[in-house]
Amino acid sequence: MPIRIPDALPARQILEAEGVNVMDSSRAARQDIRPLRIGLLNLMPNKQRTETQFARLIGSTPLQVDLTLVRISDHKSKNTSEDYLNTFYSKWEEIRAQKFDGFIVTGAPIAHLPFEEVRYWPEMVEIMDWTQTNVHSPLFICWGVQAALYHFHKVARKRRAEKAVGIYRHQNKKPASPYLRGFSDDFALPVSRYNDIDRDTLPKDGSLEILIDSDEVGICMLEDHKYRALYMLNHFEYDSGSLAEEFARDQKAGLEPALPAHYFPANDPTRLPINTWRATAHLFFQNWINELYQSTPFDLNEIGT
Repeated sequence: MPIRIPDALPARQILEAEGVNVMDSSRAARQDIRPLRIGLLNLMPNKQRTETQFARLIGSTPLQVDLTLVRISDHKSKNTSEDYLNTFYSKWEEIRAQKFDGFIVTGAPIAHLPFEEVRYWPEMVEIMDWTQTNVHSPLFICWGVQAALYHFHKVARKRRAEKAVGIYRHQNKKPASPYLRGFSDDFALPVSRYNDIDRDTLPKDGSLEILIDSDEVGICMLEDHKYRALYMLNHFEYDSGSLAEEFARDQKAGLEPALPAHYFPANDPTRLPINTWRATAHLFFQNWINELYQSTPFDLNEIGT
């Protein structure tokens, strides 16, 4: 089944060219089923690239999904025009009374700041609390994970001596988890972050369960049984060239970035990277959305009650 997104969204042409099944609103209205409602709070500077990445993965599932793009209410984007945001995005204040089966909170390039110094932190706290009353299953990514773990559990993060960036091997620690159904025991995933989760500060009551771990770069994914959330510290959603673009950007800025590990063939940045994580990424999102479908109330109004 297809994903439903705004007809004029630029991501639509990219997805259709890749064979992703995209549905317009009029055709969706004729189908006598309730589509799953998924919100995407996009905190990344390049809104179009990030929304395309997540829409690609959500759209690969066999269920009809209604994707709502959301932004922080009082934040002015430096990289995306207001016209674009006003056309395709809703401010969180505008949708806070609505209910969602799933809600994704992306990363943000502010991992160097203490949480309380983030300008929109008060609204982020409201949004995180709101996921407990208006969302059936929240999914936090990268900085979103660090923010949620700090807010809900006071779990600390540790600054790495050097940025972890590249394609790293990860281990499936909970093969029985419905979110890891069909996963290999060992697989590769993109990593791009300065911070790790401090294992010593995880709650001792078992409410946070490590699903995916890495000997090289630490915790990757946790399930939060207390707050019904999933935390993905790394990047299922990255395109083949995402790390290459970050590397080139940092070089241009004079930051002398390290070459992404296990990424460029023969460590040659002039050669095209090979995507080794695409199937794993699609499998995870299919599993997550299947769990939404199996467990969410049919009546949206019952979510959070």
